[in-house]
Amino acid sequence: MTASLRVTVLVDNNTITDRYFCGEPGLSLFIETGGKKILFDTGYSGLFLENAKKMGIGFHDLDYVVLSHGHLDHTGGLVSLARYLMEAAIEKTPCHKPGLIAHPRCFRPKEHAPLENNGSILDEAEVRRHFAVTLSDRPVQITDDLVFLGEIPRKFPFERMGPKDRRILLPDGSTEPDLLLDDTALACRTKKGLVIITGCSHAGICNITEYAREVCGEEKIHDIVGGFHLLRPSPEQMQGTCRYLQKIRPDAVHACHCTSLAAKIALAGSCPVQETGVGLRLEW
Repeated sequence: MTASLRVTVLVDNNTITDRYFCGEPGLSLFIETGGKKILFDTGYSGLFLENAKKMGIGFHDLDYVVLSHGHLDHTGGLVSLARYLMEAAIEKTPCHKPGLIAHPRCFRPKEHAPLENNGSILDEAEVRRHFAVTLSDRPVQITDDLVFLGEIPRKFPFERMGPKDRRILLPDGSTEPDLLLDDTALACRTKKGLVIITGCSHAGICNITEYAREVCGEEKIHDIVGGFHLLRPSPEQMQGTCRYLQKIRPDAVHACHCTSLAAKIALAGSCPVQETGVGLRLEW
């Protein structure tokens, strides 16, 4: 029997009209399922904490932090979360150390000119001081129905994006082109089909969706929520993505964050694109 799933948008580039929250160029989602409370990405700053407080959401009983990848607009809020948990301990507020799940490359410094590092401000050693860390490139079962997908196989040629001027620092001190292998997502089984939750989809939204279907043994896609990384897609990528989504026929698509208006308009011709922004709450 599948558990219920609730997703609340804490941070996005956009906000919902008549909901008085703030946005920033980043993403953070609060997920509740299977008796667990999960923070998926932390946005660029501590804004997710401010919005969550106004929504009546606290993190003293948070079970997991899950990171989609290491970029600053998804991990920047880790500093604020670590401070939040530290202050709770100082004030003797009941609180426990949440688990943190990410890809092994998530906390490696990422060079992207003109920045020497546009990855996480906190390195892996510091993150381990504040969280119970699990780094895996393989799927990790979080609840009976919710799974962290790990490293995403890159199958669709139209989603094979080159590293351009991105480089990643390796443990031996050398660097190599950064193919963003740490980019991953969550998938949850619901009564209506799979709900896929993405951060930026650097791995390609079609690649992510296909792998989620494989890992979960479920063909039906009910909803896809998160960034699609379609800011300036090539015509080949945009057309390939639209054809794929038209073929699998999701019941809804909540594309946000790194999905341009032009891409949303194009996607809307192939699938039911829904408005997304801070304050949105989805339940299945």
